[in-house]
Amino acid sequence: MLKTLGLPDDLTQFDLASEGTVKIFTGRANPKLGEEIAKELGLELGKIKIQPFSDGEIYVQIQESIRGCEVFLIQATHPPVNENLMELFIIIDSLKRASAQKINVIMPYYGYARQDRKAAGREPITSKLVAKLIAAAGADRVICLDLHSEQIIGFFDTLIDHVHAAPILIDYIKRFIGTEDLVIVSPDVGGVTRARAYAKLLDDAPIAIVDKRRHHDKQNHVEVFNIVGDVTDKIAILVDDLIDTAGTMTKAAQLIKDKGAKKVYACASHGVLSGPAFSRIEESPIEELIITDTIPLKEEWLNSKKIRQVSIAPFMAEAIRRIHTNGSISGLFR
Repeated sequence: MLKTLGLPDDLTQFDLASEGTVKIFTGRANPKLGEEIAKELGLELGKIKIQPFSDGEIYVQIQESIRGCEVFLIQATHPPVNENLMELFIIIDSLKRASAQKINVIMPYYGYARQDRKAAGREPITSKLVAKLIAAAGADRVICLDLHSEQIIGFFDTLIDHVHAAPILIDYIKRFIGTEDLVIVSPDVGGVTRARAYAKLLDDAPIAIVDKRRHHDKQNHVEVFNIVGDVTDKIAILVDDLIDTAGTMTKAAQLIKDKGAKKVYACASHGVLSGPAFSRIEESPIEELIITDTIPLKEEWLNSKKIRQVSIAPFMAEAIRRIHTNGSISGLFR
């Protein structure tokens, strides 16, 4: 794993460890990321006991005093989504009852983000329900990384900061792939804004769009049809917010290769990689899949020559410093 990359020059010069009123806790979803963030801040992780009862219920106990402290809780809600969500709610409640002055929830990955609208009658908007439950549990502020859609921000009644992994991923591209003969490819029309943002920061590279048709009667099933734009003799980089089963990404990569691209790379903030995703990536023409460590991966996947994982720990640590000192979060993306 590369430990990274892409931070702005105006880093906050503030020692949280010496102040003693900031506490970092992590749930069980991604404890390694929590440890790395705490290390970047010069802090020890807060002492917390989390264990299941025999019936599957979760027990939580905060094992140190946090009275009057500003607490940052790191808990992603990737699979098992429901268990990680319930654990998040219980930890927030425990922190509240332990008299934390302020509870900041850092969600590197926001589960249920794709259920952000009604695509058919009598469907829930589950991402809004999750936002309301987080507020009801007692969170004062939420920090999310690369939400699936911007409208989710409006679902929160609490303060929310929406940060992006683009600076980290773009820095990797510049260092290890280069900017010559690049074309940035959006895997669907909905990702064009993201592709344009990447292209602008990569020496105004051209963009292309995959024309994708989705079967609404089948979850995680898509068909790829055509490409709008020129990829011939280019180094194509597919960019997306997340990769789940990798069906869209690998079909798009094959289509781009068939259209004459020299090489095809893919990058995304979140590597969910469920079901057949890993085997699809291994068998695809993708040279490298570049993802962050918002979601922990199996050790065998990390050893793959096609998967490169970069750390967001320094980036999230800087966000924590800025939040605590009332600094600029938007400054992270300059």
